[in-house]
Amino acid sequence: MKFQVGDIVTVLHSNEEAEVVDIINEKMVMVDVRGVKFPAYTDQLDYPYFKRFTEKKLFPPKKEKKFIDDVPADRVKPVNKTEDGIWLAFIPVTHPDEFGDEIVEELKIHLVNRTAASYQFDYSLSYIGKPGFELSSQVNPFQDFYIHDMLFENMNDSPAFSIVFTLTPPDKKKAPFYEVSLKLKPKQVFTRIQEIRQKGEATFSYKLLDKYPLKQDEEKLEINPLLKAGYKVYPAKSARQHLEQPKYELDLHIEKLTEKSASLSNFEMLTLQLQTLEKYLDLAVAHRQPSMVAIHGVGTGKLRDEIHEILRTRKDVKSFINRYHPAYGYGATEIFFQY
Repeated sequence: MKFQVGDIVTVLHSNEEAEVVDIINEKMVMVDVRGVKFPAYTDQLDYPYFKRFTEKKLFPPKKEKKFIDDVPADRVKPVNKTEDGIWLAFIPVTHPDEFGDEIVEELKIHLVNRTAASYQFDYSLSYIGKPGFELSSQVNPFQDFYIHDMLFENMNDSPAFSIVFTLTPPDKKKAPFYEVSLKLKPKQVFTRIQEIRQKGEATFSYKLLDKYPLKQDEEKLEINPLLKAGYKVYPAKSARQHLEQPKYELDLHIEKLTEKSASLSNFEMLTLQLQTLEKYLDLAVAHRQPSMVAIHGVGTGKLRDEIHEILRTRKDVKSFINRYHPAYGYGATEIFFQY
């Protein structure tokens, strides 16, 4: 590696001095130019010593005298900061294999704020419904915030990124929070990496937020007829806390659902099992749960087949699979949701 962390370098295309703050791979480093961090190829950088030497004059010109009235006031060159929303950016970290090909081993994940506002954010990453990484912090206006590294092989585990934004300080005219989720498929990411390689770019990104939303006027909602009818009406932002909690594992064996199973016919038992499934599917979606396991047992396969028929008709179900699992054998179906 030509450069090391801490080296002062010159960015050739802009003739600006920068500091190397991180090594991405053999051909790329992260540099900092006046507080702005971005990746750069090493062949676009050079040490500033030659530049300084060539600019140095052996016989400096004689300075003319200037009086204080002749010295113009300093003008600060305005910085062009274009608002373009908030993005989740990925920087592929590659290493050469034994054949000399560049293999992606990790993805560096950054939150890129291209707005004039500061946000408190709660970030979470899950794999096939299981937690992977969480972080709560603040991102300032026009700041690139490094979150964490992710192994590239984990792309095969259906990563789901969820972020909740809140304004700092709060604005009474704006929404109390904004929640967004991003699900990536391996094929999508492979395609994006090929695209940036062809263009000679270092990152690919996905927009999370264009403009922070305004607060909805709840007083304009026509809720009086509901109140008069005896229904409880909650603000949308607090609706989830009044719902029953979802279940990651839903055991549909009839003895788990009722104590009166002996008095039920086969049709009544099947109806109760399917109604319970529908209920917890709806709860999982309401709580934006990424996945759920429905335990149905092996038996004759009747309950499993009926469950699969229901799942095929639901638009919020992305996929489901009945495969061998050490805990359930073939007696459970894993369900993945899409939002």
